Amino acid sequence: MTELEEKTPVITIGLNRGSKNFNYSIEELNNLATANNMTVTETLIQKLDRPDASTYFGKGKIEELATVVQDTGANTVVANDELSPSQIRNIEKQTNAKIIDRTGLILEIFANRAQSREAKLQVELAKLQYQMPRLHTSASQRLDQQTGSGGGGGFTNRGSGESQLELNRRTLQDRISHVRHELKELGKASDVKRKQRDKSNLPTVALVGYTNAGKSTVMNGLINLFGENVDKQVMVKNMLFATLDTSVRKLTLPDSKTFLLSDTVGFVSQLPHQLVEAFKSTLAEAANADLLIQVVDYSDENRDLMMKTTEDTLNDVGVTGIPTIIAFNKADKLEVTFPSREGDNLIMSALDESSLQQLVSIIKEKIFDNYHTVTLMIPFDKGDIISYLNDNTNVISTDYDANGTMIKVELNDVDFKRYGGYILPEED
Repeated sequence: MTELEEKTPVITIGLNRGSKNFNYSIEELNNLATANNMTVTETLIQKLDRPDASTYFGKGKIEELATVVQDTGANTVVANDELSPSQIRNIEKQTNAKIIDRTGLILEIFANRAQSREAKLQVELAKLQYQMPRLHTSASQRLDQQTGSGGGGGFTNRGSGESQLELNRRTLQDRISHVRHELKELGKASDVKRKQRDKSNLPTVALVGYTNAGKSTVMNGLINLFGENVDKQVMVKNMLFATLDTSVRKLTLPDSKTFLLSDTVGFVSQLPHQLVEAFKSTLAEAANADLLIQVVDYSDENRDLMMKTTEDTLNDVGVTGIPTIIAFNKADKLEVTFPSREGDNLIMSALDESSLQQLVSIIKEKIFDNYHTVTLMIPFDKGDIISYLNDNTNVISTDYDANGTMIKVELNDVDFKRYGGYILPEED
């Protein structure tokens, strides 16, 4: 195993304050650590009504943690909550271990997974905002300032420390401003692309849901069946936050109906507010969609919590009032019949073609309900219209008489208005 492949041994810690979801949150924390190339060697839990303001854990439990750090050699501790700067410093002093809170862990994962320029900047902005209130000047920094070159004079301990702290703060603030400006410019480019897609009048469908629920697998299955280029599949990996970048693909169904499908970043409980804010632009694909498909891991006993987390996060970023299909995915892991539909809910497996076909049937009901079935009389000298209709609409039948071509088709609102002058009146 190479150095890059070696996993960091860590100890995870958490406070049980009586929440019914506590055990799941600890399980999820351990999974997040694994996703960040860590190995959880031990988990310490304490029952408390509230965290100790100074050290998170109580005095006795902190002493136990220090012993476990020494005995296991795992010199990194990951906490299940967001810690204050003073809590992090105090635990570090008493355990001689590196302390990462839940927010810091998720930010690390996002930083390691970001691929596009926009995603990298969004994560960097979130990390900078997280770091700002946690700035402090270490003794070594003060010493460096105090003993800097230039001979006599120099700063006092207090003055040098404050000067270094202010310098660090200004540096972060300047970088935050720069990143925000660059994201704003990238956002303008994304808006242009989105407006160009809007001009195409194609309906849009967005996949949303908890991380690792199978959104990318659903997308790849649909691309394989209906995509213009099967090589444009998205990355799939059995890992939390395997991908952060939004992907948009054009799908064309056998009846020539076409729509855009987007895959968005996954959610997780206690998703840091800095990330929620930073990824608002990425989630604009969901905010502007005509239809959402919430993909849920049906095989996970905590699926209700995952669904609530998804819905709460969407509300936080202003994605509300959009028609939604619930796709209960991974049914192949259970002894259940699938695909099975109840209303707008579908029990399915993204690995099963019949499930994907059933999902598309529901999508069609939702986004193509405004189509008009009409018969057009197209003069023979308007062959370009016939070509367009054959290439871009669902042609039901074609016939000919002395006046031209009679073609029965399904038209969307735009084409219905465009070719309204050729519509034959319905016979009584």
